[in-house]
Amino acid sequence: MQKNFLVSIIINNYNYDRFLAQAIDSALNQTYPHTEVIVVDDGSTDNSREIIAGYGDRIIPILQPNGKQAAAFNSGLKRSLGDILIFLDSDDYLYPQAVERIVEVWQPNLSKVHYRLEVVDADRQSLGYTFPQGSEPLSTGEVWQTLLSYGGYVRVPTSGNALNRNALLSIFPIPDEFKLTADDYLSVLVPFAGEVGAVEDPLGAYRIHGSNQWALATVTSDRFHRFIKHDQVVYKLLVDKAEELGYKLPQDFELRSLGRYQVRLASVRLTPEKHPIPQDRILYLVYSGIKSIWKYSTMSWQKKFIYTVWFLWIGFVPLTLAKPAITWFFTPHFRPKLLKKIYASV
Repeated sequence: MQKNFLVSIIINNYNYDRFLAQAIDSALNQTYPHTEVIVVDDGSTDNSREIIAGYGDRIIPILQPNGKQAAAFNSGLKRSLGDILIFLDSDDYLYPQAVERIVEVWQPNLSKVHYRLEVVDADRQSLGYTFPQGSEPLSTGEVWQTLLSYGGYVRVPTSGNALNRNALLSIFPIPDEFKLTADDYLSVLVPFAGEVGAVEDPLGAYRIHGSNQWALATVTSDRFHRFIKHDQVVYKLLVDKAEELGYKLPQDFELRSLGRYQVRLASVRLTPEKHPIPQDRILYLVYSGIKSIWKYSTMSWQKKFIYTVWFLWIGFVPLTLAKPAITWFFTPHFRPKLLKKIYASV
């Protein structure tokens, strides 16, 4: 079987000069030799372009005006030659054997291989858990069926995915309407192009810091509003894909994603006047969340019980008591040691 696949590591960057060199170095220092490193700078105004210039011909630079995430991905794919592509966010980084481990399990019929990422802080110190959280294995096989049944799957953010070039060519270029949610576009549509493989070990690091868009370094309602908009993008993509395939989504499709009710409940409690879905009511979100837990979740009964208590607590106690529980749930590194131990034990 061919094991000399060319792997393109495409680093997308916008004003992350303080992290960029670590990302580039991690791509250049892979133990697997057949790689190319492409750095797409999307209109940075900091010192990023000077850093890129310092690598000379060791990397392939693409310097473009700011066009957001989709434009960076489109440019990177167009310039790349790899059979396998990794879109590495410039505030994340790969471990030296990441590509070697990916190639070991790669099959040409796979649409992608995803792998866990260790969560670290701005100074590369581990926060004690991986992304995604918990012990549930990453989704594998015909993940598209899971998507059309449940609206999601156990997956990893952008930097934790090695993607099949042929799968990408079937859905690129990414339309401008997904310019801020290109990662969602890929995570939803790529599994329809073939089976998904996984490596359960962390092969890179996902950095939590104050300015990255999705990581919760602190709990604010604005972050939850972005999560809600992201969920709406995913939902529309799946509805459109199901229609394209002639597939009828389950009648209670929306109920099958527990995360949407957790995020919406947190949002409506923190800033009800700014909540993006005006018709949401606390009682509805609590009821729907608990129903989703007990009807569709594969968690242990102990963890289902904990999640049920969380919904009731967030929904009905005073905000001063609810807010710490919101923080502890969405930012595990802030949890008291006792809660960490309880969560890990169930």
